[in-house]
Amino acid sequence: MIRVSVLYPNRPGVRFDLGYYGGAHMALVRECLGEACLGIAVDQGVSGAAPGSPAPFVAVGHLFFASLEAFQQSFAPHAARIMGDLPNFTDAEPLVQISEVRERAAGVEG
Repeated sequence: MIRVSVLYPNRPGVRFDLGYYGGAHMALVRECLGEACLGIAVDQGVSGAAPGSPAPFVAVGHLFFASLEAFQQSFAPHAARIMGDLPNFTDAEPLVQISEVRERAAGVEG
């Protein structure tokens, strides 16, 4: 399984509308990627490792696919539309990591 993680760095004054991101943007992503996208998860950053420290990322979105090819084939035709929606919810420059999920604990999705 492939997990595509989109990480939105946190910084003082960052603009990020989590309601829009989790609602309208993720609905757009699901519509564009169709059945190739097996699942979506949204994380909201709450803290860094040290007590009281800010989260390094304001939010992280995860998309799950059967294969790297499934992601690439479903994303490429819609990349401009998906990326063009970013200014509607953030001024952060996202980082993207594509990972192969190698192991999961029993009962843990994603």
